[in-house]
Amino acid sequence: MITHKQQDETEEHSVVMRVSLIAAMTLCGRISPATMGSRQDRRFLEESRQATDASLLGAGTLREGDAEMRGPGGILPENRIRAIISASGRLPLEQRKIFQIGPRPLIFTAAERAKSLADQAGQRAEVIALPAKDGFLDLAAACRKLARRGVKELLLEGGGTLNFHALRQRIVDELLVTIAPKLSGHRAAISLADGAEPLGDPFLDLQLLSCHPTLNGELFCRYRVNKN
Repeated sequence: MITHKQQDETEEHSVVMRVSLIAAMTLCGRISPATMGSRQDRRFLEESRQATDASLLGAGTLREGDAEMRGPGGILPENRIRAIISASGRLPLEQRKIFQIGPRPLIFTAAERAKSLADQAGQRAEVIALPAKDGFLDLAAACRKLARRGVKELLLEGGGTLNFHALRQRIVDELLVTIAPKLSGHRAAISLADGAEPLGDPFLDLQLLSCHPTLNGELFCRYRVNKN
């Protein structure tokens, strides 16, 4: 008889999913406020959503904005998954459009928060419990659960905490980074990956795959992550 743990371990080795982290940042590495990108950058984000099967958004980013994860033309495809991750389970369920419009989103949360959050969400969202890992939630487990729903291409849409743990847990295959011709300098502004320790020793190595400048000064860069 196969236990749930054995099934998860088997699926961990069989899951084939490409995970792309997308972000727009200043030259000093800040990703907030999120309005820094141009219309071209916005179009790139929407096209990236269209090219993937699901998006995963950090709860802090949702609390700061009102992301609906729409594709080109403002479309919300019925078969594309919109997911949010929140270790605390604190989400503005009443105030955000993602819980009112379009396909019902998924919410990943800690096991001890799942029942309470599911009761609060009702029919507005499906709540899925995740185990803890490295001071956050197990993102590989989230990928396995998404893979069971047919997801082969996952887009991570931030913010800094989700980005940090996704990179730390080595689930990210590539970074799609728009570098805006702007500087923040604000020490409290969120960076591309915000964590308490280095991602490597001391760095996580990336390989530049492409870089395209635009007339407005933005750089559209694609990096491969060295998971080793």
